[in-house]
Amino acid sequence: MGKPTGFMEFERELPEDRSPSERVQDWHEFHEHFAEAKLQQQGARCMDCGIPFCHAGQLISGMASGCPINNLIPEWNDLVYRGLWKEALARLHKTNNFPEFTGRVCPAPCEGSCVLGLNELPVTIKNIEAAIIDNGFLKGWVTAEPPEKRTGKKVAVIGSGPSGLACAAQLNRAGHLVTVYERADRIGGLLMYGIPNMKLDKQFVERRVDLMAAEGVKFVANAHIGVDMPATQLIHNFDAVVICTGATKARDLPIPGRELKGIHMAMDFLRANTKSLLDSQHKDGNFISAKDKHVIVVGGGDTGTDCVGTSMRHGCKSLTQLEILPRPPDTRQADNPWPEWPKVYKLDYGQEEVAARFGADPRVYLTTGEKFVGDGDGNVKEMHIYEVEWAKNEQGAFIPKRVAGSDKVLKADLVLLAMGFLGPEDAVLSQLGVERDPRSNAKAEHGQFTTNVRGVFAAGDCRRGQSLVVWAINEGRGAARECDRYLMGATGLP
Repeated sequence: MGKPTGFMEFERELPEDRSPSERVQDWHEFHEHFAEAKLQQQGARCMDCGIPFCHAGQLISGMASGCPINNLIPEWNDLVYRGLWKEALARLHKTNNFPEFTGRVCPAPCEGSCVLGLNELPVTIKNIEAAIIDNGFLKGWVTAEPPEKRTGKKVAVIGSGPSGLACAAQLNRAGHLVTVYERADRIGGLLMYGIPNMKLDKQFVERRVDLMAAEGVKFVANAHIGVDMPATQLIHNFDAVVICTGATKARDLPIPGRELKGIHMAMDFLRANTKSLLDSQHKDGNFISAKDKHVIVVGGGDTGTDCVGTSMRHGCKSLTQLEILPRPPDTRQADNPWPEWPKVYKLDYGQEEVAARFGADPRVYLTTGEKFVGDGDGNVKEMHIYEVEWAKNEQGAFIPKRVAGSDKVLKADLVLLAMGFLGPEDAVLSQLGVERDPRSNAKAEHGQFTTNVRGVFAAGDCRRGQSLVVWAINEGRGAARECDRYLMGATGLP
């Protein structure tokens, strides 16, 4: 609970980020860190709230409220306040295999449902979580812990993103022989190539993967299951298979001119940038550069923001971000009560960097594209856009309608499409004969994770659709538990 009167004595504080003008010059993480005394003070704000919604992990109005992996937040806040950092680390690792990831990239639904947030600013949970694990590695408390006994059972995990890694870690802990297959040249999936280095430094991904390898997990990179190897082969070679391939089929923008050069899917842009950065510090030139270009990012989510931040570091000439939805309000509205995730306006790191350089938030709301126009040589030079308003159709569904006279033309040398993802790619699911739900995801009930194919499980975005890293960890842990139950008849995994 922290200090009983802490929430009355101390204001919410966060360490300042590096200045936008400084951080766009490199690819290092942009967050600064608090001294231990400051962190203890923030931990002291955690209340004796009776029912701590922060670790509820429930869905309200389709969004996470509280921590999806049920982190024991009040407990480790109290331990931090009391200076018991090693004990706080042990309590954190009980529920979270990878707090160094969630402490950096999670949007913190726990803070959105913090009881203190009813009438004050919530506890700084995410920042404390990151500090606990970083301190644990610094002090040498995080070490390889191979299982004492092996069961002899073999499990294949397809995909090394957060769900695949969480699943592999838990199955290995149960004593199974786990092999993780990854189609990219580096392990980590979304964590490696989907999230830019300034949000999640890849040394932290590699450090955790190395630790898991030391514990006995086998990783196979450059292994595109369904392409390089038939997925059915895994059925014959392993006692169970867990599909954790993510939802990587991106939503396109099929308007006239889409075929022009200079229009790219966001993940192609982000993936190539990170790979080139890691391979050669961009010296090989094997990436899509935004330098000196008029950039348009279509989509206002996290992926769009990452495209914005990456383009700024390249040195773009201008940047506009299109969002078809309306601008969120500055404060919670009556139809968005606590403990729902607060749907309010925020200036994320990328938009903050644009505002610092160009003078304003780059997002243009209630706007979409009509067509792309080329320069005569097959390169995009313009995007024609118009404003929309959301209105009900005859069936009662809200649809965007064009606002007459709102047409505009934007300069465009580079267009990045970041409009979300439709579902998993087909190869693995089709070859294994896994049934799909109406959204094309693997059909497997949450909590069970079993598909229609005996011994085959599904977890993460390929099952639930595009979601948060913390939900992926939840699902990977859950799939491991049910896979262990299938293999052994019972399970001790949480």
